[in-house]
Amino acid sequence: MRIVDLRSDTLTKPTAAMRRAMAEAEVGDDVFGEDPTVNHLEEMAADRLGKEAGLFVASGTMGNLVSLLAHCGRGDEIILGSQAHTFRAEQGGSAALAGIHPWTIPNQPDGRLDLEDIKFAIRGDDIHFPRTRLIILENTHNGCSGYPLDADYMAAASKIARQHKLKIHVDGARFFNAAVALGMAAKDLAAEADSVSFCLSKGLAAPVGSVICGNKDFINEARRARKVLGGGMRQAGVLAAAGIVSLNEMVERLAEDHTNAKQLAVGLAQIPGLIVDPDQIHTNIIYFEVKREDMTPQKFVQRIDAAGVRMLPLGPQRIRAVTHYHITSEDIDWALDVISKVMK
Repeated sequence: MRIVDLRSDTLTKPTAAMRRAMAEAEVGDDVFGEDPTVNHLEEMAADRLGKEAGLFVASGTMGNLVSLLAHCGRGDEIILGSQAHTFRAEQGGSAALAGIHPWTIPNQPDGRLDLEDIKFAIRGDDIHFPRTRLIILENTHNGCSGYPLDADYMAAASKIARQHKLKIHVDGARFFNAAVALGMAAKDLAAEADSVSFCLSKGLAAPVGSVICGNKDFINEARRARKVLGGGMRQAGVLAAAGIVSLNEMVERLAEDHTNAKQLAVGLAQIPGLIVDPDQIHTNIIYFEVKREDMTPQKFVQRIDAAGVRMLPLGPQRIRAVTHYHITSEDIDWALDVISKVMK
């Protein structure tokens, strides 16, 4: 049976070029800093983001936790959004493993943190309070329809951080989606951040891994944090090789995923009982609602799954669909036909 799987862009499989690169990768012991392929990936990533250094890690969750450990000490506080992936979907690692206290403020519909809310959340010098150390932003914002945060917003948030001697970490799981959607170089978008993590294993289609970028002192601390989390890998060049192909070949084509996502949103908006605003789709993530008394999101997802279309139910009415490398415009048309029949 034909399957169009839109649950996540983590479902991408490595390209033929990636598989060849992995098979032929020159390797060494990365814990000793001797894996040339890992070193090359880290240098490439740092250059793309305009930072001094990079660090290859096993996953986006590890990348965020490593970054928090490098920026903060036990008992310090971070400011982040109530819909932030770091807060909602990383098992509370910042508190459970790092002893870092989260202060959450509401995300706006476009994923931003209101600048006045950020200012209010910054602690004063009082023995009753934890010390504020870090602001976490998410770009693109997974929980807020994949919105990209633009450079002007980053500059405004950075100004507040500098005034209060705070750092900014960007959970950039889909950071290159943001840069492509905004039509700007990734290094320009990352310029105001002290650290940025991005995933190779989502839209960039590598099988494993993320990279953290920042200045050399930060990366030195991050490398220590990666080790204590069990993330020190040995001949990791066989994985890093796929990430090099990702950065060389898979970035610009993200625009295709964005076009397909818009196509899907436009089609869904025309189906009675489904609610979505295509004008709010900027990258590859679509959230929509089922508004029919006899059709819950769970029932909707079960029925389209039986017909070959897979999506993810999130909440009492909300459903998420994500376009990626393996989804074509033709797949979108076919999926819309399936969904239309199910809703009838």
